[in-house]
Amino acid sequence: MNSGFRKRCSIVLLMALLISGCGAADAGSEAQQTETKKEVDVARSKKAEPVCRLFIQDHAGKTVRWADILKGKGEILEMSTPNVVSGFPKLDAEQQNLVQMESSLQTMLVGVRDREDGTNQSGWVFLETGVEEETHGDHAHWKFNQEPRVVQSQLDDLQGNPAHLYCYQGVYYLANDRNSGYTRIDPQSYRDQPEKPISAGFQQGGGQHITLAVVDGTTGYASWIAGGGPKKGLIDVTRVLPEGNSEICYSFSLPTGAIHGVTTCAGKVFFAPADGICWCEADRNPLPSEQQQVNVQYISLGVDQETQKPHRTGAFKTHRNYVLFVSGKGPEARLCLLDAKPDTPELISVPLPMWTGNSPVSLEICQTAWGKRLAFVFHNHPQELEQDELLSVIELDPDGDLEFQDARLLKTMKVGASKVEGHYGHHSIAFDQAGRYGFWSEPGTGKVKALSLETLEPMGEFSVPGVPTKVIAVGQQDQGD
Repeated sequence: MNSGFRKRCSIVLLMALLISGCGAADAGSEAQQTETKKEVDVARSKKAEPVCRLFIQDHAGKTVRWADILKGKGEILEMSTPNVVSGFPKLDAEQQNLVQMESSLQTMLVGVRDREDGTNQSGWVFLETGVEEETHGDHAHWKFNQEPRVVQSQLDDLQGNPAHLYCYQGVYYLANDRNSGYTRIDPQSYRDQPEKPISAGFQQGGGQHITLAVVDGTTGYASWIAGGGPKKGLIDVTRVLPEGNSEICYSFSLPTGAIHGVTTCAGKVFFAPADGICWCEADRNPLPSEQQQVNVQYISLGVDQETQKPHRTGAFKTHRNYVLFVSGKGPEARLCLLDAKPDTPELISVPLPMWTGNSPVSLEICQTAWGKRLAFVFHNHPQELEQDELLSVIELDPDGDLEFQDARLLKTMKVGASKVEGHYGHHSIAFDQAGRYGFWSEPGTGKVKALSLETLEPMGEFSVPGVPTKVIAVGQQDQGD
């Protein structure tokens, strides 16, 4: 067979294949196209190493999607096709909302809230992430072989319309606001006996819009948000039991109410009421019913120069022996730190100057693979204003001595739009567990963007369906032996 004939045959064959492929694509259903995308993702994953698995809340679709972040040759990152977590319940986009979600032991818990004060369908969804950590003494291998799935969900008219979800000592605590208590869900019990139903133990304490801290896994501090009346500034203390506890051990009150944040760190409990910060020594008494004498301490955050109202905060993060939070607006915005170790914590402030009307939101903290400890804060602005949206990066420990008095603003960068509707639609940022990459959501652009935690430079962007809000990253790139 001469070369010319072979060449003509090859051309004819190639054209036939192209025509056949086009026809199949035209006739293919959406399911077939999705399957093709999966096949492409599989082929791609054979050439690239997973960096982590991302879970992304879609505020528009009221669901959770997942995708693997992959890295091939060089530093180019790719994202597999985002898919809804298998078995995720179909929610009513008009009547229900996803609230906070947390991750522990390669599981996830997602809260669900309804718009009928908990009388419709509220509760929680427990997920298996499909990521496996295989420990080898001084290191671990991460496997991404299984797809995520829903293990169990509890959605009914008995869950008290949760708004806040916490994770202390690796255990989930979901605040059941209308039931005046919170549910304890331990992912370790699922890991130990995956064939059994998820155990959920209800603890009495707090009410209306509960914020919560749990000390040593045994003592819960649950707040009432009331700004006045008999429950103003009220904190209920409960001995937390795996099977639940219907008895409140004792209660005490803060000087002001409207409590919107509680946490624990270094043997103390911190509260965010209407004025400044309050704190007390943690009750570590193992006796289930013995009341402790509570000495409530107060730390002023100053007053707003324009309104003369006391500065306050709404939520806490902890890192080592430090409690971190944001406060103020516009030119007075700042990141605040409290060293919880001394007998009397002292306030450290890092100015985060913002445009008038803007406020700091979505504080997250990461220790990078290169040893730096960084905090990330987005600038929230009124949606009716057309202006750039920004992300500030704060270096917590520039000299590496584990003392954060020298914390400083390191960089402020432009990000895509948010899409704020009430409590929803803010940016969110997450980090792989190696501390090499950050991933933030842009609800207003429908994108997730990647950041190098070494250079603090963007290194990729990915379009995702719907309105991406909260993101969580699970796992890290397998570094081998």
